[in-house]
Amino acid sequence: MPNIQTIIRHATAKDAAAISSLILSVAHFFTLHPQGHGAEVFLNNLQPDAILKLIEADHFLYCVAHVDGVLAGAAAMKDNAHLYHLFVSPAFQKKGIARQLWQHMQQTATQQGNQGVFTVNSTPYAQSMYEHFGFCATAPRVQMKGIAFIPMSLNLHALINH
Repeated sequence: MPNIQTIIRHATAKDAAAISSLILSVAHFFTLHPQGHGAEVFLNNLQPDAILKLIEADHFLYCVAHVDGVLAGAAAMKDNAHLYHLFVSPAFQKKGIARQLWQHMQQTATQQGNQGVFTVNSTPYAQSMYEHFGFCATAPRVQMKGIAFIPMSLNLHALINH
């Protein structure tokens, strides 16, 4: 893995448009139709104004990862337990950015009282990555509203005890 300098920080209102662009640039990995047909409601929730609401919401933690001043990835945690977003720009995939973002989110959630149980609705594309992080599927693949995902969970205590 290349040794790259990644800076992870809390997202601000100024990041909303760039985060939206990043996520929408990889939307074809999780929509059922490459052009997003049928997923319009979901895709509307990825527009800058919707991302801004998440950044400003008390029950969300939203962070960004930059490499050499360029937005490389973004992650959001809902209610200190559900990994709501974790997206990495194609130019920075397979370089450890997702793992760094996940570790940052996990550590922050644990410091804020999470007892080691996390959930995520993984895209089929990212399922193996989450499995490497220790997540396990909790239900079969779901297809609805133009997107596909696999519900997954992680119990850190179960990992430690096995």
